[in-house]
Amino acid sequence: MLITMSVCEMAQVLFASALQASDEPSPEQALTAIENRLRACHGDLGDCLARVAQEAGDHPDAYTTRMRWALTMADRVNSTSPVLV
Repeated sequence: MLITMSVCEMAQVLFASALQASDEPSPEQALTAIENRLRACHGDLGDCLARVAQEAGDHPDAYTTRMRWALTMADRVNSTSPVLV
């Protein structure tokens, strides 16, 4: 299934993924991580967003830095391309 997501939605899904800023991922790697995380959530964006909230609560000190990175990476991903779930 192909879905279109905003940069903000992509960033939130990326935030909940296992990909790390220290990996210095390419936009293609970030897109793959977004697709994998969304598949793990069975295509349910709400489930992915709940994981962001949980992570933010569990690690409030790292939230801002990680979200800033996720937003930057999501912006680098071609947000007009559909995400394959």
